[in-house]
Amino acid sequence: MSQTTTASTPANGTSARAVGAHAPDGPLGPLEIQRRAVGPKDVPIDIRFCGICHSDIHFARGEWGGIPYPAVPGHEITGVVAEVGAEVTTFATGDRVGVGCMVNSCRECENCEAGNEQYCLAGNTQTYGSKDRDGTVTYGGYSDHVVVDEDFVLRIPDGLELDAAAPLLCAGITTYSPLRHWNAGPGKRVAVVGLGGLGHMAVKIAHALGAEVTVLSQSLRKREDGLKLGASAYHATSDEDTFTELAGRFDLIINTVSARIDIGRFLSLLRTDGALVNVGAPPEPLPVPVFALIPQRRTFAGSAIGGIRETQEMLDFCAEHGIAADIEVISAGQVNEAWERVLASDVRYRFVIDNATL
Repeated sequence: MSQTTTASTPANGTSARAVGAHAPDGPLGPLEIQRRAVGPKDVPIDIRFCGICHSDIHFARGEWGGIPYPAVPGHEITGVVAEVGAEVTTFATGDRVGVGCMVNSCRECENCEAGNEQYCLAGNTQTYGSKDRDGTVTYGGYSDHVVVDEDFVLRIPDGLELDAAAPLLCAGITTYSPLRHWNAGPGKRVAVVGLGGLGHMAVKIAHALGAEVTVLSQSLRKREDGLKLGASAYHATSDEDTFTELAGRFDLIINTVSARIDIGRFLSLLRTDGALVNVGAPPEPLPVPVFALIPQRRTFAGSAIGGIRETQEMLDFCAEHGIAADIEVISAGQVNEAWERVLASDVRYRFVIDNATL
């Protein structure tokens, strides 16, 4: 990596080692950033592991709009509480904790009051790339520590290892939330489009909820994996017969792919009143043919992460059912290589940075 550079942030905080993007088209490199001073309700966390999400790449490369540089991604964070602010009541030094995709919200709108901070009407504060409460830009988990309001810190159950638990803070809750909302369970047929970081978690969770699970992937290359993860069937979408054979079959389809797909073809696989829910976030629009929806009262929907309460529920559920991400742990110096492998779909199924190597 290149020589470490320093990002300008407020005084009275603490310096942190990090890896970040200096421009949309260049490699990531070492950074020195400043975390805010610890407030009375804050929890400083020594970050042990951080998962690599496809969203990190979209963000850092400016594919979702202009961002301020330097930028430090990472919203699948696990670690240990280093200390607590004077008014913190939920956590203590040494607790195993996690931080997901958001670190604050307005706390006052109807969605926040309902426990849906992810849909805060004022816009929640994202873990990276958002304006923090002190007016600075937030930096994510590709760093050695972070300071987070206690209300947005999650407890990692004892049954989960910190490295394999890290991707649950995004990939886990991003799939758990729509599966719960659309009532995946016994008697329901669920299809998962794509078997990557999100997809492999969707299969595990849907299976644990009691649904019949089918994987829809471009090829049969990962068929053995999909069946081991809990799918009862696996079909290649490159095979034209797949769409004929499975027409009108599914109650729920979770699309985890962060690339453009033919939405109309997948809508044809839904039963009457079925729903196709997009959790993958491609950088370009997805055209939706309305007449793939109207004749069978089908739904095309989107879903973000879950609220803090639901995220904790997901972590507890995963601990109870022995669910964690399938991971490959890497050093901080391997992040650029890992990003290229993510883009090439060459990971089974989530890279996790060992932050001790920063």
